[in-house]
Amino acid sequence: MSDEALFRVVRGTPTDEELAALTVVLTAKAAGGPGPAEPPRSAWASYWARRRAPLTPGDGAWRASALPR
Repeated sequence: MSDEALFRVVRGTPTDEELAALTVVLTAKAAGGPGPAEPPRSAWASYWARRRAPLTPGDGAWRASALPR
């Protein structure tokens, strides 16, 4: 391994445990990791959009389509 420091503390006096925790966090961040489990789903593909009652034609249907159910 190299003797050069990966990071340095400029203020304070951290304990050995705090330095170890910081090292773990920085190496985990540098290593990356798995991306999101699944891509975000758009509102068009949502479950509730498919569960909505179908629109029915007739007098006042356009007005009723905007009213809450």
